[in-house]
Amino acid sequence: MKDILHGIDALENVEGKVSIHYVGYYYNTLLKDCVFILPKVLLKDVDGKELAFGKYEPEDIVSPDKNKELEVQEKDFLYKFAVWIYRAIVVYKNDKRNDTDIVYHTKIAQIGKGSRRLSNTYLDILLQLLQFNKDNQSFFFFIIKNLHSGYNKINWTRTISRETAIVQGEQPIYLKPVNKRRQINFDEELLVIFFSILNYIGDTYGFPKDIKCQFQLIKGAQFKTYLNGYGRTRLRQIKYKYFSDKALELWNLCYAFFDEARQVFVSTEKKEYLLVKSFYIVFEAIIDDLIGDNPLPDGMDKKQEDGKIVDHLYTAKSLIESEASQTYYIGDSKYYKMGHPLGSESIYKQYTYARNVIQWNLDIFNRGDEPKSGVRLRDDVTEGYNIIPNFFVSAKMDEAFDYANDGIEKTDRQHNRHRKEQFKNRLFDRDTLLLFHYDVNFLFVLSLYARDNTSQKVEWKRKVRDKFREEIQDWLQDDFDFYAMAAKPGVDARQYFKTHFQEVLGKTYTPFADNNIFSLALDKEDPEENNEELMSELERFFIVKPCKLGEKPEPIIEEARKVVGGIAPAPEKDGVLMVMMENYDSKSKSFIPTGKIAIGIKYTKESLEIVENLSTIGYVLFHHRNTIGQHLFAIKNACNVVSSGDVEQDRYKNVNTTEMYLSVDIDTSLELDSSMLDSTKKGYTPKSRYDAQYFTMELLNK
Repeated sequence: MKDILHGIDALENVEGKVSIHYVGYYYNTLLKDCVFILPKVLLKDVDGKELAFGKYEPEDIVSPDKNKELEVQEKDFLYKFAVWIYRAIVVYKNDKRNDTDIVYHTKIAQIGKGSRRLSNTYLDILLQLLQFNKDNQSFFFFIIKNLHSGYNKINWTRTISRETAIVQGEQPIYLKPVNKRRQINFDEELLVIFFSILNYIGDTYGFPKDIKCQFQLIKGAQFKTYLNGYGRTRLRQIKYKYFSDKALELWNLCYAFFDEARQVFVSTEKKEYLLVKSFYIVFEAIIDDLIGDNPLPDGMDKKQEDGKIVDHLYTAKSLIESEASQTYYIGDSKYYKMGHPLGSESIYKQYTYARNVIQWNLDIFNRGDEPKSGVRLRDDVTEGYNIIPNFFVSAKMDEAFDYANDGIEKTDRQHNRHRKEQFKNRLFDRDTLLLFHYDVNFLFVLSLYARDNTSQKVEWKRKVRDKFREEIQDWLQDDFDFYAMAAKPGVDARQYFKTHFQEVLGKTYTPFADNNIFSLALDKEDPEENNEELMSELERFFIVKPCKLGEKPEPIIEEARKVVGGIAPAPEKDGVLMVMMENYDSKSKSFIPTGKIAIGIKYTKESLEIVENLSTIGYVLFHHRNTIGQHLFAIKNACNVVSSGDVEQDRYKNVNTTEMYLSVDIDTSLELDSSMLDSTKKGYTPKSRYDAQYFTMELLNK
């Protein structure tokens, strides 16, 4: 190992094991060969051993060409894998936002007549092709100039001697003048092949093309035939047409590309390398570029106030609302060997990231500001908190070495989701934190990042964000039942949440565009054993209907409104018993505890109207001829007309001067919203000022 790692700092422990902190490519001047240091994500834990591809001891494949056990597909993978690592490190190095101090780079060696390498990787060949293009622009233009000189110039001597002229107006006219015939030019064909190769590696690996010559290039299916063997065949056919050193050099490079040859003459006077220390930082940059937002939303910093550094953070559609509502998504990259389990410290830190983000969002509103993202995690009506999706992304290797399949899916490790909570059955609680774990094909994200194609990255970012959202929604719906809630007619939802704070805290939230519709989440396991009781209570005052995460609640609620019933009166019970009551605060203490009240009625037109509409009365409105100080309640049972002597002793009489009373049972557990009612709309005379009256809810509305 010391010979192989000549020139590279390595650490040796007491057992004689060598630890290398680099990933990348360098030329070993001692061996006169290139060395490629693989990332540890290619290792897999198998029966306590760390095996490459899950089956080889790393020391057994140090020299792949000498290992007969390696399959052809595995050798081919190793041969070309260097290109993607090289490109990823270059893209990382060129991004000024990254910590480029961890990258160590010198230029590649020049092709020349010096000593010969023992072997040459696919990466070497590509880099040499690119370098040749950069250094030989004048050579290309010289050939092109010679190729096109004299074309379409008429040879009058040959024309006069070979063609018959037509004389018109004493002037000879030649219909077929002889000019310089264009024939197959092997110099041009070699350049076409060369620039077609540059175009291919530019499209495939993201290398800069820098093609300044306007040739009709070989592309698509035709170029695949060159890759499948025709390239070597055609180059061999035209090899002996070249005599200049430059042309022969170019032919050798093109042939090496198609042949994936290992024998290329290069100068090794310079030591060359492209290495990166702490490759996990590069992996974080790759995932952040492909998934996260940069800069972070709402002025957040990766380094949080407690010193912890969050890897990825972005805003996207909330898990509950299907349209414009946004929330934060927090991610963390895990550069582990395949199958490596998460540590408890990593899980704890990820929960801490979420707490810090919640506090950051709260601080913005506490300062009286609005975040640019529009995210508001805390709901002031229900005092619930939006769900923050929190996830790990770790790398895995595609067993077929497929770079095209992203392989993004929930990890196959023992635990792929975690939940931390202070109180059971409170999903919308600040202390309920969720954590999910995904694996992604390392080859896919490496190649996507290395190509540095903006449109491809944007497309995958949209796809993977949608996938995270949809799968996390599915997982939550495995554990929770979700409902849409809307207050029944006359119910003041704000007052209800305030009065029944402990019963609904953490179970309700206001995520929808319509602020009058709420979300209810109940744990399917019913840890408090009160889900049924809570639902029964809520359905007395709210329309409560199942509503999946991401589903629009408005159509569900509108359909339910047509058949709504329960304690809040139905539309046919729109009648309001208006009771004039001064000093309500002191008098109400006598009937609010029981809800039993007897309203005095007289033999007047007003009282007669009440009796005639008795079956439609669904509300009682206490007022004093003013829009201020109104109090509205729903009636639980049917109202009855009784004589003074038949009024129960525990039923409060609003007056003591009448012989007849209306016996009313009021639901005093919840005072309804009366802010949109105007009691002055009902007329009266000085004589009937203190009498009870009948009106409808529709006519009372402001």
